[in-house]
Amino acid sequence: MPFAENQGVNIYWEEEGRGTPVLLIMGLGWPSYMWYRTKSRLVPQYRVITFDNRGVGRSDVPAGPYPIALMASDAAAVLDAARAESAHVYGVSMGGMIAQEFAIQYPKRVRSLILGCTAPGGPQSVRAEPKVIEILMRQGMTPEEAARAINPFIYDAGTPQSRIDEDVTIRLQWTPKAEGYMAQLQGIMMWDAYSRISGIVAPTLIVHGETDQLVPAANADLIVEKIPGSKLVKIPHASHIFATDQPEASHHVTFEFLSAQTNRVPSATA
Repeated sequence: MPFAENQGVNIYWEEEGRGTPVLLIMGLGWPSYMWYRTKSRLVPQYRVITFDNRGVGRSDVPAGPYPIALMASDAAAVLDAARAESAHVYGVSMGGMIAQEFAIQYPKRVRSLILGCTAPGGPQSVRAEPKVIEILMRQGMTPEEAARAINPFIYDAGTPQSRIDEDVTIRLQWTPKAEGYMAQLQGIMMWDAYSRISGIVAPTLIVHGETDQLVPAANADLIVEKIPGSKLVKIPHASHIFATDQPEASHHVTFEFLSAQTNRVPSATA
């Protein structure tokens, strides 16, 4: 198994496909395998690099909390291990926070940036309803109970149950340890990049489902207002997991954006 090492912690990563690298960064408590819908579409045209954030999947579970900046340095270590100088970076949810931090800290390594269903952090961010936050805390629930309890708030009401069940099956195969999950959650709660994302120089696409109840879509408006030249696409009839709710629409906007960046390399002056 390939592992990248960062500050004594082993981070599992893998790659598939050939071409320009695309680095995919997953969200809170979920393994990199949850990119399966998007990855299968990208592999025929790109070199797709995925990894398990510290605390989940096959990566180590060190003591927390895990600051977002630390997880961004894990992503940099993965690119180093893959011998990829730069990549298109696509993060969703917590992974979108990591992607924002990565673009701030490592601008020369970002060919372009896609931020899915995420927020800029800090007090300016639009919070989920208290009932959603309560489920995230997982108090008194088994992993399976928590996985199913959050579904109404992360999938659109019109999404076929069969597609949701496919996701749940994978999630339950890779249930994180409580300490890893909480260490990631603490990192989210500590993070604030609102005043810093205006310094992002990479071409940026923001994608958000209109019915997202976990990370309300108003957060996408905050981000697009701060990142110069960024583009926002809100997908109708899609919630937090928009790649499952509206796979064709989400893949279309992703490919349209990446195709426009095909020959771009990060600015040498960034």
